[in-house]
Amino acid sequence: MVARIFRPAKTAMQSGKAKTHNWVLEYIADAPRTRDPLMGWTGSNDTRQQIRITFESEEQAVAYAKKNGLAYRIEKPHSPVRQRKSYGDNFKWGKVETWTH
Repeated sequence: MVARIFRPAKTAMQSGKAKTHNWVLEYIADAPRTRDPLMGWTGSNDTRQQIRITFESEEQAVAYAKKNGLAYRIEKPHSPVRQRKSYGDNFKWGKVETWTH
């Protein structure tokens, strides 16, 4: 089973960057989840999918994976591209774009 090491992105429900500074090690599923025919619930025989270990740095996560003999894959975080905008540009005279509301 392969472990995935990554730094989580911020969720759409928050404006801050809480819980995005730590690195996470979690296992990638070998087999797809199955559907229970009676109740319709999804399940799996592999309990390692439920494990999620956090580390303060990428090096600590890699050291843990090497120490325990885990095959791992590192996913580097993407830095967002910010566009600087001015609120006053919404009301500028001679604006090219149409008014949206």
